[in-house]
Amino acid sequence: MPLTILVADDDPHIRAVIDFALRKNGHATLMARDGKEALALFRRHAPDLVVLDVGMPEMDGLDVCRVVRQTSNVPIIFLSARDEEIDRVLGLEIGGDDYMVKPFSPRELVARIGVIMRRAATVAEETAPTALVQGDLRIDQRARSASLATRPLALTGTEFAILRAMAEQPGYLFDRERLMAAAYGGRVRVSGRTIDSHIRNIRAKCAAAGSSSVVETLHGIGFRLGPCVADMQAAPPGFAGERP
Repeated sequence: MPLTILVADDDPHIRAVIDFALRKNGHATLMARDGKEALALFRRHAPDLVVLDVGMPEMDGLDVCRVVRQTSNVPIIFLSARDEEIDRVLGLEIGGDDYMVKPFSPRELVARIGVIMRRAATVAEETAPTALVQGDLRIDQRARSASLATRPLALTGTEFAILRAMAEQPGYLFDRERLMAAAYGGRVRVSGRTIDSHIRNIRAKCAAAGSSSVVETLHGIGFRLGPCVADMQAAPPGFAGERP
């Protein structure tokens, strides 16, 4: 599955080698030259995985990891020229998922990323709640159905994927790229207008079921889940909307 991967290393040659290897395998990349730039990119783009060089100027990889771990469990792989056991243990103890010593094989890095993401997906599937509930909105992940104040929303598969992604991270601001990844799994590229159309359809179905506040727009920035509070008088019971 294509991922967005943040790579932070102060060596431009290493960044170029990793960038080539990741893109060759279908992933999107974000490149940072130091720890401060890495944190800025992380906060702006919310990557799926982070590769951190331990020894970087401004902030080293260990400090970046500590900050990231305050708010996120995103997988992190450390790169380091040091092969001492104490360095490996420290990197893993502060929240790293793996540790690779330079020089390393780009193919091995790609393989390790695949192993980590498969493991993370398995854990997420095993621990994910059956239902996501935000206000009056309820999303049944196993049945792939959604309702608003018990009124069913007849969402298409794409609309369901977008709304579920928002409900999984309430308050998070999604740009169109992130919603595109949620809707199409990175397999298809569509225009921003297509995402806007999906959002309009979701809003229309939620409004007909009793709430116009399920999806909020921050113009020029993106979308996020709203209060999800239904007006019980706004729609007749049993509203189903359009059929997929």
